[in-house]
Amino acid sequence: PEATMAQRISRAKAKLRGRRFDLPADPAARLRSVREVLYLLFNEGYTSSGGPDLARVDLSGEAIRLARMLHGHAPEDTEVAGLLALMLLTEARLPARTTADGALVPLARQDRSLWDRALISEGLQLLNATLAAGRIGEYQLLASIAALHDEAASHASTRWAQIAKAYAKLESLTGNPMVRLNRAVAVAMVEGPSAGLALLEGLEL
Repeated sequence: PEATMAQRISRAKAKLRGRRFDLPADPAARLRSVREVLYLLFNEGYTSSGGPDLARVDLSGEAIRLARMLHGHAPEDTEVAGLLALMLLTEARLPARTTADGALVPLARQDRSLWDRALISEGLQLLNATLAAGRIGEYQLLASIAALHDEAASHASTRWAQIAKAYAKLESLTGNPMVRLNRAVAVAMVEGPSAGLALLEGLEL
């Protein structure tokens, strides 16, 4: 009940009043959890799971704001930088992602002149800086794929071979079947549908 929750919140506030919060003994493990939560928040904003609108810019915008804060507190964490770059490079496409009545526009048909070039530029600078550190992780690879899409003048001129290689590295890191599916699409763009379908044999989603 609402009254019970209000009492619990009041007791928690009283207990924490005046307390000082320090970084945990194992910040790397905590940072991983925070990155995951921020990525989930961003994805819920970029493609809403409910409601009348495809996107909720309040959620994706808040995820970016918090990711900027996290990057400011942990500038040495390459995956935090990769996550922020991924968000910026993805959010940049938002203006072209829907029609005037809110219908989804596939990436291949989007008007790329509507993409936010300032966000793309910021995302690319951040990505290039973190890749130079040489410690490549999941979010950096996802950001690299987003960058390859954003840099392409058209869907046809996208460097699909590079995207396929990035997905292959990502699959080796995560073992995620959805990554294999995306890799198959990229391979099909380079080598043809048969090559893409061959990657899906035995795949369980």
